[in-house]
Amino acid sequence: MAATVPVIGLPQLALALLPLLPVAWYFYRWQLGAGRIGYALLRMVAQLLLIGYLLNYLFAIDQPWWLLLVLAVMLAASGWIALGVLEGPRRPLLGAALLAIGVSGALNLLLALQGVLQLDPWYQPRYLIPLAGMLFSNAMNSVSLAAERMQAETGAGKAYGLARRNAFRAAMIPSVNMLLAVGLVSLPGMMTGQILSGVEPLIAARYQILVMCMLLGASGLSVVLFLTLGRGYYQQQIAQSGVEHRHRA
Repeated sequence: MAATVPVIGLPQLALALLPLLPVAWYFYRWQLGAGRIGYALLRMVAQLLLIGYLLNYLFAIDQPWWLLLVLAVMLAASGWIALGVLEGPRRPLLGAALLAIGVSGALNLLLALQGVLQLDPWYQPRYLIPLAGMLFSNAMNSVSLAAERMQAETGAGKAYGLARRNAFRAAMIPSVNMLLAVGLVSLPGMMTGQILSGVEPLIAARYQILVMCMLLGASGLSVVLFLTLGRGYYQQQIAQSGVEHRHRA
Protein backbone atom coordinates (compact mmCIF):
# COMPACT_ATOMS: atom_id res chain seq x y z
CA MET A 1 0.00 0.00 0.00
CA ALA A 2 1.40 3.37 -1.02
CA ALA A 3 2.26 5.73 1.80
CA THR A 4 0.57 9.09 2.14
CA VAL A 5 3.04 11.96 2.10
CA PRO A 6 2.14 14.67 4.64
CA VAL A 7 1.27 18.03 3.11
CA ILE A 8 3.49 20.80 4.48
CA GLY A 9 1.63 23.99 5.29
CA LEU A 10 3.27 27.41 5.05
CA PRO A 11 3.38 27.97 8.84
CA GLN A 12 5.12 24.60 9.29
CA LEU A 13 7.47 25.35 6.41
CA ALA A 14 8.46 28.61 8.10
CA LEU A 15 9.86 26.59 11.02
CA ALA A 16 12.57 25.31 8.67
CA LEU A 17 13.96 28.85 8.57
CA LEU A 18 14.78 28.92 12.29
CA PRO A 19 18.20 27.16 12.03
CA LEU A 20 19.23 29.78 9.47
CA LEU A 21 18.97 32.65 11.95
CA PRO A 22 22.18 31.86 13.88
CA VAL A 23 23.95 31.11 10.58
CA ALA A 24 22.96 34.55 9.25
CA TRP A 25 24.09 36.12 12.52
CA TYR A 26 27.58 34.66 12.21
CA PHE A 27 27.73 35.71 8.57
CA TYR A 28 27.15 39.23 9.88
CA ARG A 29 29.35 38.86 12.97
CA TRP A 30 32.33 37.56 11.03
CA GLN A 31 31.87 40.17 8.30
CA LEU A 32 30.93 37.73 5.56
CA GLY A 33 27.80 39.66 4.68
CA ALA A 34 24.47 38.47 6.08
CA GLY A 35 22.82 39.83 2.95
CA ARG A 36 24.49 37.11 0.89
CA ILE A 37 22.78 34.26 2.70
CA GLY A 38 19.51 36.20 2.71
CA TYR A 39 19.73 36.69 -1.04
CA ALA A 40 20.57 33.02 -1.58
CA LEU A 41 17.62 31.97 0.58
CA LEU A 42 15.12 34.21 -1.21
CA ARG A 43 16.43 33.09 -4.57
CA MET A 44 16.16 29.43 -3.57
CA VAL A 45 12.54 29.83 -2.44
CA ALA A 46 11.57 31.76 -5.58
CA GLN A 47 13.29 29.29 -7.91
CA LEU A 48 11.76 26.22 -6.29
CA LEU A 49 8.25 27.68 -6.28
CA LEU A 50 8.66 28.67 -9.90
CA ILE A 51 9.97 25.28 -10.96
CA GLY A 52 7.14 23.63 -9.03
CA TYR A 53 4.59 25.42 -11.20
CA LEU A 54 6.67 24.93 -14.33
CA LEU A 55 7.05 21.17 -13.83
CA ASN A 56 3.30 20.71 -13.80
CA TYR A 57 3.30 22.13 -17.34
CA LEU A 58 6.46 20.35 -18.50
CA PHE A 59 5.26 16.92 -17.37
CA ALA A 60 2.32 17.27 -19.75
CA ILE A 61 4.51 18.15 -22.76
CA ASP A 62 5.06 15.50 -25.41
CA GLN A 63 7.51 17.51 -27.52
CA PRO A 64 11.25 16.82 -27.06
CA TRP A 65 12.32 20.21 -28.46
CA TRP A 66 10.74 22.10 -25.55
CA LEU A 67 12.44 19.78 -23.09
CA LEU A 68 15.80 20.23 -24.83
CA LEU A 69 15.31 23.99 -24.52
CA VAL A 70 14.76 23.58 -20.79
CA LEU A 71 17.96 21.52 -20.56
CA ALA A 72 19.85 24.22 -22.47
CA VAL A 73 18.71 26.84 -19.95
CA MET A 74 19.74 24.59 -17.08
CA LEU A 75 23.15 24.04 -18.67
CA ALA A 76 23.74 27.75 -19.30
CA ALA A 77 22.84 28.58 -15.71
CA SER A 78 25.06 25.84 -14.27
CA GLY A 79 28.06 26.90 -16.35
CA TRP A 80 27.70 30.55 -15.31
CA ILE A 81 27.15 29.75 -11.62
CA ALA A 82 30.09 27.32 -11.54
CA LEU A 83 32.53 30.14 -12.29
CA GLY A 84 31.03 32.53 -9.75
CA VAL A 85 33.81 31.62 -7.29
CA LEU A 86 36.47 33.17 -9.51
CA GLU A 87 38.07 36.49 -8.77
CA GLY A 88 37.89 38.21 -12.12
CA PRO A 89 35.92 37.68 -15.33
CA ARG A 90 34.20 34.37 -16.00
CA ARG A 91 34.08 34.61 -19.78
CA PRO A 92 37.56 33.21 -20.56
CA LEU A 93 36.57 29.90 -18.97
CA LEU A 94 32.84 29.92 -19.68
CA GLY A 95 33.11 27.85 -22.86
CA ALA A 96 35.21 25.22 -21.06
CA ALA A 97 32.71 25.06 -18.19
CA LEU A 98 29.70 24.72 -20.49
CA LEU A 99 31.32 22.01 -22.61
CA ALA A 100 32.56 20.11 -19.57
CA ILE A 101 29.19 20.12 -17.80
CA GLY A 102 27.22 19.57 -21.01
CA VAL A 103 29.24 16.65 -22.37
CA SER A 104 29.58 14.84 -19.04
CA GLY A 105 25.91 15.40 -18.23
CA ALA A 106 24.68 14.30 -21.66
CA LEU A 107 26.75 11.09 -21.70
CA ASN A 108 25.64 10.00 -18.24
CA LEU A 109 22.04 11.00 -18.91
CA LEU A 110 21.93 9.04 -22.18
CA LEU A 111 23.37 5.96 -20.49
CA ALA A 112 20.81 6.18 -17.67
CA LEU A 113 17.75 6.81 -19.84
CA GLN A 114 18.49 4.37 -22.62
CA GLY A 115 20.95 1.88 -21.18
CA VAL A 116 19.59 1.40 -17.65
CA LEU A 117 15.98 2.61 -17.59
CA GLN A 118 15.36 1.92 -21.30
CA LEU A 119 12.62 4.54 -21.54
CA ASP A 120 10.37 4.73 -24.59
CA PRO A 121 10.23 7.52 -25.53
CA TRP A 122 13.54 8.66 -24.09
CA TYR A 123 12.36 12.21 -23.38
CA GLN A 124 9.81 11.45 -20.68
CA PRO A 125 10.03 14.67 -18.63
CA ARG A 126 9.29 12.96 -15.30
CA TYR A 127 12.66 11.22 -15.62
CA LEU A 128 14.60 13.51 -17.95
CA ILE A 129 14.37 16.78 -16.01
CA PRO A 130 15.08 15.53 -12.46
CA LEU A 131 18.00 13.35 -13.58
CA ALA A 132 19.46 16.10 -15.76
CA GLY A 133 19.13 18.54 -12.86
CA MET A 134 21.04 16.25 -10.52
CA LEU A 135 23.78 15.68 -13.09
CA PHE A 136 24.20 19.33 -14.05
CA SER A 137 24.20 20.57 -10.46
CA ASN A 138 26.73 17.98 -9.30
CA ALA A 139 29.00 18.63 -12.28
CA MET A 140 28.59 22.37 -11.67
CA ASN A 141 29.79 22.05 -8.06
CA SER A 142 32.77 19.95 -9.09
CA VAL A 143 33.80 22.39 -11.83
CA SER A 144 33.38 25.25 -9.37
CA LEU A 145 35.70 23.60 -6.85
CA ALA A 146 38.24 22.83 -9.58
CA ALA A 147 38.15 26.39 -10.91
CA GLU A 148 38.59 27.90 -7.45
CA ARG A 149 41.50 25.61 -6.63
CA MET A 150 43.16 26.15 -10.01
CA GLN A 151 43.00 29.89 -9.52
CA ALA A 152 44.74 29.55 -6.16
CA GLU A 153 47.35 27.13 -7.49
CA THR A 154 48.19 29.07 -10.63
CA GLY A 155 48.23 32.33 -8.68
CA ALA A 156 50.95 30.79 -6.51
CA GLY A 157 52.97 30.02 -9.64
CA LYS A 158 52.74 26.22 -9.41
CA ALA A 159 53.32 24.13 -12.52
CA TYR A 160 50.23 23.20 -14.49
CA GLY A 161 50.56 19.45 -13.84
CA LEU A 162 50.78 19.92 -10.08
CA ALA A 163 48.00 22.52 -10.05
CA ARG A 164 45.76 20.22 -12.12
CA ARG A 165 46.35 17.27 -9.79
CA ASN A 166 45.57 19.32 -6.68
CA ALA A 167 42.47 20.84 -8.29
CA PHE A 168 41.15 17.45 -9.41
CA ARG A 169 41.67 15.96 -5.97
CA ALA A 170 39.94 18.88 -4.24
CA ALA A 171 37.02 18.84 -6.68
CA MET A 172 36.40 15.13 -6.17
CA ILE A 173 36.40 15.16 -2.35
CA PRO A 174 32.62 15.82 -1.98
CA SER A 175 31.70 13.12 -4.53
CA VAL A 176 33.96 10.49 -2.97
CA ASN A 177 32.77 11.37 0.55
CA MET A 178 29.19 11.09 -0.69
CA LEU A 179 29.85 7.49 -1.81
CA LEU A 180 31.47 6.61 1.50
CA ALA A 181 28.63 8.11 3.57
CA VAL A 182 25.59 6.97 1.61
CA GLY A 183 23.54 4.40 3.50
CA LEU A 184 25.81 4.73 6.54
CA VAL A 185 25.50 8.41 7.42
CA SER A 186 22.66 9.53 5.18
CA LEU A 187 19.84 8.37 2.93
CA PRO A 188 20.11 10.49 -0.25
CA GLY A 189 17.24 12.61 -1.49
CA MET A 190 16.02 10.38 -4.29
CA MET A 191 15.91 7.26 -2.15
CA THR A 192 14.23 9.11 0.69
CA GLY A 193 11.62 10.56 -1.66
CA GLN A 194 10.81 7.17 -3.14
CA ILE A 195 10.50 5.53 0.26
CA LEU A 196 8.20 8.32 1.45
CA SER A 197 6.05 7.81 -1.64
CA GLY A 198 5.67 4.09 -0.90
CA VAL A 199 8.34 2.46 -3.13
CA GLU A 200 9.94 -0.68 -1.69
CA PRO A 201 13.31 0.17 -0.07
CA LEU A 202 15.27 -2.33 -2.20
CA ILE A 203 13.87 -0.85 -5.43
CA ALA A 204 14.61 2.64 -4.13
CA ALA A 205 18.16 1.49 -3.36
CA ARG A 206 18.65 0.37 -6.98
CA TYR A 207 17.57 3.78 -8.25
CA GLN A 208 19.90 5.45 -5.79
CA ILE A 209 22.83 3.30 -6.94
CA LEU A 210 22.08 4.43 -10.49
CA VAL A 211 22.05 8.06 -9.38
CA MET A 212 25.26 7.78 -7.35
CA CYS A 213 27.13 6.22 -10.29
CA MET A 214 25.80 8.93 -12.60
CA LEU A 215 26.83 11.71 -10.21
CA LEU A 216 30.34 10.40 -9.71
CA GLY A 217 30.77 9.91 -13.45
CA ALA A 218 29.48 13.39 -14.23
CA SER A 219 31.68 14.96 -11.55
CA GLY A 220 34.88 13.26 -12.59
CA LEU A 221 34.41 13.67 -16.32
CA SER A 222 33.33 17.31 -16.04
CA VAL A 223 36.43 18.20 -14.01
CA VAL A 224 38.75 16.36 -16.40
CA LEU A 225 37.20 18.10 -19.41
CA PHE A 226 37.22 21.50 -17.74
CA LEU A 227 40.88 21.29 -16.74
CA THR A 228 41.83 19.95 -20.18
CA LEU A 229 39.89 22.59 -22.13
CA GLY A 230 41.17 25.34 -19.87
CA ARG A 231 44.80 24.28 -20.11
CA GLY A 232 45.86 27.12 -22.39
CA TYR A 233 44.25 29.73 -20.15
CA TYR A 234 45.80 28.32 -16.99
CA GLN A 235 49.26 28.00 -18.53
CA GLN A 236 49.00 31.65 -19.49
CA GLN A 237 48.01 32.52 -15.92
CA ILE A 238 50.98 30.55 -14.56
CA ALA A 239 53.37 32.37 -16.89
CA GLN A 240 51.90 35.73 -15.91
CA SER A 241 52.14 34.85 -12.22
CA GLY A 242 55.79 33.91 -12.66
CA VAL A 243 56.54 37.25 -14.27
CA GLU A 244 54.82 39.10 -11.43
CA HIS A 245 56.77 37.14 -8.81
CA ARG A 246 60.06 37.98 -10.55
CA HIS A 247 59.18 41.67 -10.69
CA ARG A 248 58.37 41.67 -6.98
CA ALA A 249 61.68 39.97 -6.24
